Amino acid sequence: MPGEDVRAVVFDLDGVLVDSTDVMRRAFRTAYAEVVGEGEAPFAEYNKHLGRYFPDIMRIMGLPLEMEEPFVRESYRLAGQVPMFDGVPELLAQLRDRGVVMAVATGKSGPRARSLLELLGVLPLFDYVIGSDEVAHPKPAPDIVELALQKLGVRAEDAIMVGDAVTDLESARGAGVRAVAALWGESDAAALRAAGPDLALTDPSELLRLCPPVAARA
Repeated sequence: MPGEDVRAVVFDLDGVLVDSTDVMRRAFRTAYAEVVGEGEAPFAEYNKHLGRYFPDIMRIMGLPLEMEEPFVRESYRLAGQVPMFDGVPELLAQLRDRGVVMAVATGKSGPRARSLLELLGVLPLFDYVIGSDEVAHPKPAPDIVELALQKLGVRAEDAIMVGDAVTDLESARGAGVRAVAALWGESDAAALRAAGPDLALTDPSELLRLCPPVAARA
């Protein structure tokens, strides 16, 4: 894959652009306590399914769908405590300067994702931000990546998808897009490598070598 120019980057959000694990853990525990009641909230199990839409995770785990309302409420309330990973704001600005088009394809709802990115001051750097509630079939189906490509006006072979979950890689492959594993967060690196990504990166800045300035390309 190195040496192949990338004209478009589709990013997952949580665990790739933002370090939201602590806030998600707190929101999940609150939702579990309000809806299920006593006992330890199974966040470790929830964390294994990140990348999927929240209602889908609830179905997989056999938890009440009613947990979504307090989870979303708490996620909004705590959004100001979600930081971006070191180097991500600079990466996004440099990619934008190089003429690379960018989209976010996230397991979050579209409104929640856009609200968070706006709060962080980077929403204008993205051409599109797409949530799982805005496609017929969320990840691991390819719909959300295919919609991003359609909106960006690029071919699958000219794009990459950067994600920190196996579901991201599956969604990318289904859309014919090269799959890049992001290993700089709290992802399961062994599981991601075992899934056979086209490339695995340990620092956001490594993406820059894949994306030379558009004006410099033949």
